Amino acid sequence: MNIERTRELLQGKLNHTDPIGRLVHVLETAVELVSLPDNDFSWSSWESFDAARSEMKDMISLLEQGCLPERVKVSVLFAPTGPLQEVSLSSGWAETFLKVAEKYDKIEKIVWGSH
Repeated sequence: MNIERTRELLQGKLNHTDPIGRLVHVLETAVELVSLPDNDFSWSSWESFDAARSEMKDMISLLEQGCLPERVKVSVLFAPTGPLQEVSLSSGWAETFLKVAEKYDKIEKIVWGSH
């Protein structure tokens, strides 16, 4: 399994002059993580890997077209007890999720402002 985007994100290899690109990177990281084999989606709002990937890929597509998805639709993914955390807890990558969520929190403030 290739988790190169995740490694880059956690090592701080982001283009700091492109907040939308950074947001895309975080979402791509989330897609990589939900793509790990043996993930357990039973406690998340997603029925399967396909549903998780589809939701995040749609957000990435919007961003690549120059449109911002609704803030709440993105932030809920990274929220405590949100679907990503639920998958991470039941699948063994909770520590990684917390680091990715921290990166998301920083980028969210830049992209949508601090309110």
